Amino acid sequence: MMFADRSLRRRIIFTLCALAVFRVLAAIPVPGIDTVQLSNLLNSNQLLGLFNVFSGGGLSHLSIVMLGVGPYITGSIIMQLLTILSPRLKALYQEEGEAGRKKFSQYSRLLTVPLAAVQGFSFLVLLENQGVLPHLGIFALVINLAVIIAGSVFLMWVGELVTEFGIGNGLSLIIFAGIVANLPSTVGQLWIQLQSDPSLATTYLAFVVAAVLVIYGVVVVTEAERPIPVTYAKRVRGMKVYGGTSTYIPLRVNQAGVIPIIFALSLLLFPQMIFSALTKLSNATIVSLANSGLTLFNNPWFYATLYFLLVFAFTYFYTAVTFDPHTLATNLQKNGAFIPGVRPGDPTSSYISTVLTRITLVGAIFLGIIAVLPMLGRAISGNTTFAIGGTALLIVVSVVLDIAKKVDAQISMREY
Repeated sequence: MMFADRSLRRRIIFTLCALAVFRVLAAIPVPGIDTVQLSNLLNSNQLLGLFNVFSGGGLSHLSIVMLGVGPYITGSIIMQLLTILSPRLKALYQEEGEAGRKKFSQYSRLLTVPLAAVQGFSFLVLLENQGVLPHLGIFALVINLAVIIAGSVFLMWVGELVTEFGIGNGLSLIIFAGIVANLPSTVGQLWIQLQSDPSLATTYLAFVVAAVLVIYGVVVVTEAERPIPVTYAKRVRGMKVYGGTSTYIPLRVNQAGVIPIIFALSLLLFPQMIFSALTKLSNATIVSLANSGLTLFNNPWFYATLYFLLVFAFTYFYTAVTFDPHTLATNLQKNGAFIPGVRPGDPTSSYISTVLTRITLVGAIFLGIIAVLPMLGRAISGNTTFAIGGTALLIVVSVVLDIAKKVDAQISMREY
């Protein structure tokens, strides 16, 4: 039935073709890579391993799209942070409708270019210091940097095309495609390890059980809602009576989805890349401070704690940016609706804010646990293959649920 609808079939085919283009680009590496050294670096550095997930697997091959959609996501983060400081940007994002959001997105796109330049330069310096890349001259550095920036901007464009003409969120699908594409090699690596050491069977079984529990938890929390009852007052117009019906407002436990984890990861990676770039300077004091910063970020307990706190904070922040209780309360009052037992206006806004704060606490703690779950997996098993399990599962399950809802909505719309 899904492929029987011509429009839906076109959207699915367009999405698959766009993802195929992305996977081809992700397999084209920059020249002169030491693949063994790159693999060792990704396995030893948890943050880079996680960034490889969010780059769609582009970093593992040091491809021309090695930054993935990271710069665009970082640009979106900065723009949304600025809505707190700038009432004009906040009005543009929340009050000016579709035209305002398009202009807001355009600012994020423009910000992507300088951010891709900074991140690309920092990555090239970091990889050169680690012996993954040979020493780059000025000309080679500029050429590689230009290619990386172009790859990131092109990937941003592909993601937005998928969002508009395909099925689901394009940026999430790019990350999803990278995770799924790496699945066969991961399974093969686990199989080889199991054949060489059969005693690992118990550990693998335990992680399969853990994965099932994580998937179950992700589905439950993603689908969980707190309904707020709403009643519409009766209105008499002429000989007819309007209103008097009851409905509810569904407040999701996890309003932010996987966005807080992406936000937190982007902020955690940025200082590390800056410190790596500063180690190339000739000033001994700056180099010493940069090395101290890198040592601090390489401490697993430090970044796990910071990662959890950032995910927790960004869950509340993103929910506050995308959901405005005051606007909802105003719209309810204008339409003659009220929450039983709560006065319209500011009391309604305060009530919705209180409920939202309480249920978001559950979602924030859950996302924080999922974020640090990779570190626990590595600490328990000592196996780097499980290092990105929780985050990857969260992304995969969330994207699959979102696609299923979008497809179901398209089919239902055409049936009616």
